[in-house]
Amino acid sequence: MGLIVVASCGMTVTANIATIMQSSAEPFSFAAAGEFLNRADDLARLEDWWGGRDRNALALYGRRRVGKSWLFRAFADGKPALVLVAERRAEGAQLSRFAARLEPLLGFRPELPDVPALIASLYALAERERMLVVIDEFPYLLPSRAERRDEVLTAIQAIMEERDGSKLQLVLCGSHIGQMTTLLADSSPLRGRLTPLAIEPLRFADAQTFAGELTARERIERYAVTGGMSLYLDELARGSGSLRARVCARVLDHRGPLFNDPREILEEDLRQPGIYFSLLEELSARARTLGDLAAALGKRTSDLGPYLETLREMQLVERLAPVSAGRETRDHRYRIGDQFLRFWFRFVFDVQEDLRTGLRPADLYDGEIAPLLAEHVAPVFEQLCREWVRQQLGDRASRVGAWWGNALHELRRSGQRQREEIDVVGLRGGAVTVVGECKWTNAALSTKVLSELERFKLPALAQAGVASTADGPAIMLFSRAGFRPALVEHATRRSDLRLVGVDELVSDLLATARPAA
Repeated sequence: MGLIVVASCGMTVTANIATIMQSSAEPFSFAAAGEFLNRADDLARLEDWWGGRDRNALALYGRRRVGKSWLFRAFADGKPALVLVAERRAEGAQLSRFAARLEPLLGFRPELPDVPALIASLYALAERERMLVVIDEFPYLLPSRAERRDEVLTAIQAIMEERDGSKLQLVLCGSHIGQMTTLLADSSPLRGRLTPLAIEPLRFADAQTFAGELTARERIERYAVTGGMSLYLDELARGSGSLRARVCARVLDHRGPLFNDPREILEEDLRQPGIYFSLLEELSARARTLGDLAAALGKRTSDLGPYLETLREMQLVERLAPVSAGRETRDHRYRIGDQFLRFWFRFVFDVQEDLRTGLRPADLYDGEIAPLLAEHVAPVFEQLCREWVRQQLGDRASRVGAWWGNALHELRRSGQRQREEIDVVGLRGGAVTVVGECKWTNAALSTKVLSELERFKLPALAQAGVASTADGPAIMLFSRAGFRPALVEHATRRSDLRLVGVDELVSDLLATARPAA
């Protein structure tokens, strides 16, 4: 790789590596390394890539606030590494800034007329010594027009063809998931030159490393507000202090760090954010069908489809179907997948001006949030119950989800019941093997929950064509507030019925936590 000559975008990039006077890169130092938590699996994957024979660049991507920046800095700590952070500014200004960063390493200030020239210089930099380079928010460096972007990526691809002659380990990082996955698509010029690594929100069990000494109920409540996003966990779950105090100081106080965070993120990534905000506000209280959303916003369903697809592409909204549904089903619901975003749009978005002009955070929390907090937590509790079933009963149920559908025909005709829902349904080979109901309420569960499940819901499931196994499904009842004596006594006489309290649920889920990094 003595000479790189790359024709790109009407210009030629030339890097004569033999004449470059390189100095050894200093080991990267991450000042907050001691505060870094979790991500053991992701760090292990990064170390495997660093120590292996994969010469591809790594495409590391995930939503904003998920913890990518801390992750790659923790990975770079102690390695010969350079971190370049792209911003929303003119290409020339950014490249000039990067040239200044490269000057002490190359021994001269490189000319960087465009992004391919930058990539060529990075490969030249590591011609003699192994080096890690991370370009954070890489999509900011790319042109917005598709044709122009493909030209730039094609030029970069030509440079990467010579990657075996360099010891560069290159990481291209991005927060806009759609743009990053486009780089990995079959039609992308970089297809086959990038190794993907998606960074996901933390599972409930792994998120608990942020928490102190909390009860099982408190752990679920905090996770229902923060979700698995590292920044929100750090602000609202780490250390001491009540959830109320944290939310009031960090979310409801107009000077708090999270007061306007969702708005800023969305306005940075979305055009016409008003429609997206309206959709997210409608979804913040509960999952909704496309028809429900169209009626609420006074739009046609065909008009809203592209907006929902964009939110799904950003992994902010999920499209759900009954667990037994086939691929062609149209019985979909949409819900917000990010718990903090759901909390913010439900309780903060519409009252921001009031909070700026004198509404006290404590008054808002006590008057509007506390009475509805259990309702906000309930869907997360249901998700955790389904996770528990996958963990504990995976040998019986290969697919676990929720189910909803029409009530029994005779009950619909008489107007007694129209729709039925079951919080947990586990399937194996298409047959129902596990069912469950989840109640995040102050009242202990009574036998009524079991009676409704067996009298109305399971027959409706069978009516929908979803059969149970010959010996019937195992029944799981989950409760925040425990179980009434009659139900407990009933469970002692039935081998197919199990009662799971919140302490047992959380204890079992925590047993699956991955070792902290």
